[in-house]
Amino acid sequence: MSPGPNVLADLGGRLSRFTERWIPDSWVVCMMITVLVLALAMAGAGVSPHAAALAWGGGMWTLLELSMQLSLALVAAHACVSSRPIFRSLEKLSGLSNPDRPVQAVVVMAIFSLTTAYFNWALSLVASALFIPFVCRKNPKTDVRLLAAAAYLGQGTVWHGGLSGSAPLILATPGNPLIAPAGGAPILDRLVPVTETIFTPFNLIYLLVVAAAGLLTLSLLHPRKDVVTLSPEQVDSMMPRIPELPPERATVAGRLDRFRGWTILAAVLIAYPLGYALVTHGFTAWNINAYNMVFLTAALLLHGRPESLVRSFANGAATAAGVILQFPFYAGIFGVMKNTPLGEWLGQLFVSISSARTFPLVVYAYSALMTAFVPSGGSKWLIEAPYLLPAARQLGVSVSTTVLSYAYGDSTGHLIQPFWAIPILTVTRLRFGDVVGYNVLVFAACFVVSVIAMLLIPLAL
Repeated sequence: MSPGPNVLADLGGRLSRFTERWIPDSWVVCMMITVLVLALAMAGAGVSPHAAALAWGGGMWTLLELSMQLSLALVAAHACVSSRPIFRSLEKLSGLSNPDRPVQAVVVMAIFSLTTAYFNWALSLVASALFIPFVCRKNPKTDVRLLAAAAYLGQGTVWHGGLSGSAPLILATPGNPLIAPAGGAPILDRLVPVTETIFTPFNLIYLLVVAAAGLLTLSLLHPRKDVVTLSPEQVDSMMPRIPELPPERATVAGRLDRFRGWTILAAVLIAYPLGYALVTHGFTAWNINAYNMVFLTAALLLHGRPESLVRSFANGAATAAGVILQFPFYAGIFGVMKNTPLGEWLGQLFVSISSARTFPLVVYAYSALMTAFVPSGGSKWLIEAPYLLPAARQLGVSVSTTVLSYAYGDSTGHLIQPFWAIPILTVTRLRFGDVVGYNVLVFAACFVVSVIAMLLIPLAL
């Protein structure tokens, strides 16, 4: 191994040991962020403690629909992964690397995360989390902390510029709050199709470059000493479980429970409206509900028997436990950002120091910062867009440039934000502090690439 990789791997190990000692559980991080945002609201935006507390409480239940959508996405994705066909596919994929070369296992894990994240963020989070024990079983010498960081790579690089990117999809959706806000003037005068955002050559090139930067960085970080590995018993406890079905009952109820027609009927009832929407409205019908319909349809068909489907959902419920616990608290933070002048105060603070050339970089950095306060990319976009888009118009910056700059910052910020790492941490029984040391170095590499991209994007869009 060359001296450069040795230095980087040692630095990653030292950072990991530091964060293991100092970074608490992800829910505690959420509460620390809550304290910070309340303090900023009072000290920076001049909000009284009474008003800040009411704003937090007023936001706590405003994202229940979104939290249910996200929970369903995670559990449905888990049901797909725990089906026999997908289980066998993951076993084959995990054998692509040499057991004596831990770095190869990290690369396989990272490529899997990147590929799935481009197509869908929820699929990537769940499938990557559940892929970790498969890789550990075939590659017992690989550091599990680095595998967890690799499993999170797609969420921190390509997801928001991919097919499930929330902000670009919101701009392309008819009747979205920016086109038709409740009780206010429209912020946009037209829809922005995905051909002007996620399918532009600039975006596709950026995703390839930032993914390569993250992948290369991770490949250099595997520690030479103090490697944290798992015992066969620990790996076995992490493996997704193909549902064990009870003995068949020779009764009417037993035959009804085994009848595959129920799952086929449910799959048709879900898939038909989705197919009709796609035929009549095109890609504008593609949103989180559409993705959930795809996951549910796939889970129904992959499991076949109702008993297997029901048990797979029960087994996957733990995957969404962190979302269920933490989302109301992040919704409270959302409430402070939305219901007080804090969000606009922060936005104007950044916008005031930018020009047409530097505005994309400012939006990128601002979006990455705001991810610490509101980790949901779609919700955060609805907070920021009402003042970022008018500022962009004033500076002569295109909507496409603004939304992509926002999307890239949101993705990069996720690398050091614990919320979306919850499924991975749940499966591996790791704490966020165990992996964030490695993520910080990946963040640094992606940040450098993105800064260069933000200086170039005004020339391309």
